[in-house]
Amino acid sequence: MVKHNNVIPNVHFHKKHIGSSRGPLKAKLALDQASKKKSRRLARAARAAAIAPRPLRSLKPIVRCPTQKYSAKTRLGRGFTLQEIKAAGMTPKYARTVGISVDHRRTNRSAESLNANVERLKAYKANLVVFPRKRLSVAKNGDSTADECKAATQLTGTVMPIVKAPKEIEMMDVTADMKDFKAYTTMRVARKETRVDGYRIAAENAKKKD
Repeated sequence: MVKHNNVIPNVHFHKKHIGSSRGPLKAKLALDQASKKKSRRLARAARAAAIAPRPLRSLKPIVRCPTQKYSAKTRLGRGFTLQEIKAAGMTPKYARTVGISVDHRRTNRSAESLNANVERLKAYKANLVVFPRKRLSVAKNGDSTADECKAATQLTGTVMPIVKAPKEIEMMDVTADMKDFKAYTTMRVARKETRVDGYRIAAENAKKKD
């Protein structure tokens, strides 16, 4: 807060400034936002048509969000670890050629995440349609048949998105014990016990010394 009879601060720091060689700073504008959105959409459509029937996006792993606050949530990560790729029976070089993202920096910290992503890779591999390198050549080991190649269609959107289980409401009868239970009082008593716990331990230690 300002002192004395001065102007109350009411500054606005929402403008982005860029350097200018011809004088003072200029405000950075985004007047081309709508046109850029359209150009990005057209570029995605052109790339999808050029690489068809390959999907536009690659397969991503399911990872935990960082920090203890968000670690209960899951999201799509940057790429699969080398250990996950090896456990799924593939090599990193081959995985990149069939639309699987590989992140050599990431490591597995739990067996649960490792097994979950390995099963994700196996499920993707089971539905994978691999075209021969030359359309008229004989199919090699791992390539799909001619009928599967003809029936293949281009996948749009996220490859194997995270499927979240719907939240279900559990119905139950209200008992007499539930009605008699005082939730607010129980919480306040537990909070008070926690606050005085250290004082009680110190008092007991003082009595033992005496």
